[in-house]
Amino acid sequence: MISITVTALVFGVIFLAELPDKTALAGLVLGTRYRASYVFAGVAAAFLLHVVLAVAAGSVLTLLPQQIVHALTGVLFLGGAAMLLLKKDDDEEEVKKPADQSFWKVAGTGFMLILVAEFGDLTQIMTANLAARYDDPVSVGLGAVLGLWVVAGLGIVGGKALMKRVPLRLITQIAALLMLGLGVWSLWEAVSG
Repeated sequence: MISITVTALVFGVIFLAELPDKTALAGLVLGTRYRASYVFAGVAAAFLLHVVLAVAAGSVLTLLPQQIVHALTGVLFLGGAAMLLLKKDDDEEEVKKPADQSFWKVAGTGFMLILVAEFGDLTQIMTANLAARYDDPVSVGLGAVLGLWVVAGLGIVGGKALMKRVPLRLITQIAALLMLGLGVWSLWEAVSG
């Protein structure tokens, strides 16, 4: 059974954490050069693979005693918040242009770009933490995938317009604040439980 609350929380945290990430900009660059649906298919497949791996890793953590899981996830959330707050804004990265614009070439380029760029990324680590924290792999996985897919879609079709209206730094600060809150809450549960 899917928990709407867990799914919504995970969606919000992952969405805000991924929005200022370089992969949203990479999706934007690819989306301006190629058919958006081809780019999205490759990017979405790579994000799905990352979420499956993260949820599996987080599910393994649930085998540990709850106090240890809360302490670990609390420390990791606090570390993630610090990474977001201390992160310097990157310029757009150059994206290799495939020789032709066939579905497989474009989707493959998007897939490989995200697969490599996002492996071990903050949102993948956060997804593993959330899977361990809530012990609800389906809800966490669904929220994370939807959050990543929405960011990818926004990046591909309308990233420039959004970034003109909402400062990137503000989005990063909101994501860091959410992670800070989750970290403090997890540590409090570890100490009080």
